[in-house]
Amino acid sequence: MAFNKTATVEKYRISENDTGSARVQVAILTDRINYLNDHFRTHKKDHHSRRGLLKMVGRRRRLLNYMKRTDVDGYRRVVQELGLRY
Repeated sequence: MAFNKTATVEKYRISENDTGSARVQVAILTDRINYLNDHFRTHKKDHHSRRGLLKMVGRRRRLLNYMKRTDVDGYRRVVQELGLRY
């Protein structure tokens, strides 16, 4: 893989044992989505992976909606740090 998952988890985790909070999951999905966007620049006809990309975007959207409902400040911080347009 072209991205380092452990570095992403360490950057966005809230506590020492945090590996699966919504904040961390959004950051990991964003890294994977960005990697696939670069992949599609060279492999334009890879439609099977494009379906996986769309599923990841939907999962990230649902996690962000959950964060907006439960932790507005955390939501705003994550969106700003990751550079998302939501």
